[in-house]
Amino acid sequence: MRKILFGVVITLVVLFTFKYCGEKSEDKIVLQENSTLIQEQIKNVGKLVVTEGHFSEVFTYKNSKSIFGDWLEAEKQAIVIVNADVTVGYDLSKLEYKIDEDSKTLQILNIPDEEININPDLEYYDIQADFLNQFEAKDYNDIKETVKASLMKKIDSSELKSNAQNRLLSELSKFYILTKSLGWTLKYNTTPIESIESFKTIDFKL
Repeated sequence: MRKILFGVVITLVVLFTFKYCGEKSEDKIVLQENSTLIQEQIKNVGKLVVTEGHFSEVFTYKNSKSIFGDWLEAEKQAIVIVNADVTVGYDLSKLEYKIDEDSKTLQILNIPDEEININPDLEYYDIQADFLNQFEAKDYNDIKETVKASLMKKIDSSELKSNAQNRLLSELSKFYILTKSLGWTLKYNTTPIESIESFKTIDFKL
């Protein structure tokens, strides 16, 4: 009788061990699959150009220099018409993150700064220059720098940046939806993201 009971106990222990090991193995496989799925989602976002804009402006460029002290002044000027296409985007391939399978956590460590690309098309009209003050390469470079600075001010006062950030938050919310569906936790640094709305309250440049 004792042998029978001993055999039954051994059998139960063996079955329990196999079942426990099997479940642990399945859990590990699921964790690895979820981790891979999250990494694929991040890679799929890739380079994201979030918003575009177009600006037009007319500049009058003037330059003068004194010749022979203050006895003579040589002037040059031009009218410059600018048409510029602007894109504001975030390169999310540079997103820094950490995946912790043990705690089932996706931690966003750093979000890249916005990238502003300005592609201006400059047309020059009514170019006038005195013989002693001709247009040079430096003048055209100065005009380009002036145009770029003016366009940056326009971009800052427009809605391009805020629209770009809204699109960024929309993309990042996909990570929350995915982690939530898998039973994982999403964090920005040490701050847990508990809802899509909570994205709006986070300063991503801390």
